[in-house]
Amino acid sequence: MTSIKTKCNSKDILDRAKLVLKIEFEEIQAVSDKLDDGFVGAIELILSSNGRVIVTGMGKSGHIGKKISATLASTGTSSTFLHPAEAHHGDLGVVQKDDIILAISYSGETDEVCSLVPHFKRIGTPIIAITGDPNSTLARLAYSHINASVKLEACSLNLAPTASTTVALALGDALAVVLLEMRGFKADDFALTHPAGSLGRRLFVKVGDLMRTGENLPSVGPEKSIAEAVLEMSAKRMGMTCVTNKDEEILGILTDGDLRRIISRGTDIHKKLVSEVMSKKALTIENNSLASEAALKMEKEKINHLLVVNSRGKLIGALGIHDLLEAKIL
Repeated sequence: MTSIKTKCNSKDILDRAKLVLKIEFEEIQAVSDKLDDGFVGAIELILSSNGRVIVTGMGKSGHIGKKISATLASTGTSSTFLHPAEAHHGDLGVVQKDDIILAISYSGETDEVCSLVPHFKRIGTPIIAITGDPNSTLARLAYSHINASVKLEACSLNLAPTASTTVALALGDALAVVLLEMRGFKADDFALTHPAGSLGRRLFVKVGDLMRTGENLPSVGPEKSIAEAVLEMSAKRMGMTCVTNKDEEILGILTDGDLRRIISRGTDIHKKLVSEVMSKKALTIENNSLASEAALKMEKEKINHLLVVNSRGKLIGALGIHDLLEAKIL
């Protein structure tokens, strides 16, 4: 390997990077135009099966296969990855008759993969092949073939699997998403497979999980002075207070922004009543709504707080933008 002796030119670096992305983009477009009944057959086969999609591939194709398998599994299609070499030493036992093999090999001649075909046939497991050669051994022996051929790799030597692996990955995504849509897979289903991390928080966490309630909920009556409302807001540290009647029905809301405007006008906060200055259009959200929906509503309305109600419209809590930030919803 030769050492780099010349100074890097920023423009040359960016131009080369853009060319790589351009090549891969164009190859994905070209493969999209080549999609045919082979893809349709693969979808129909998987939908008709009661088993799993067993993905297999060697080298870079194997790495792509692991990602495809993971995407399938998280979007409603049961899937696992089978390493071809390990399959020859006992792992073939995971394959059952009801399963489907998704074999990935750009050449379609990878020894470790092709040598498994007779065993798959013996078990009675149909094969879907993703290759770059429709006339290859793997393509000819498959129940359904998806053409992943590329004219050019993004590597300047046209050797390193780059555009070809990107195309294979994109085809795997296409399979997973079409299957997802045809199965009627919903956001709630997706949440079940993503309980942790940002996806889980967005799809699982409800407003009721984060809202302030009871002694932590700032609330005053309309007959209270602004000064008394300030004390309530300071004690509860939420930047607002609900205004409710004796039946705890929502009459309005008073925020720290309202207070700044009131004070700037020279209003006597000890004499002025909350009912005279509160905002009567307090926005609400149900406690069973997703916290992510609350975040969108706050963003759309350009507000920092929402009052939380139950299905009967009764006030049961409040949610602030800081609650969403602490829960990493935002």
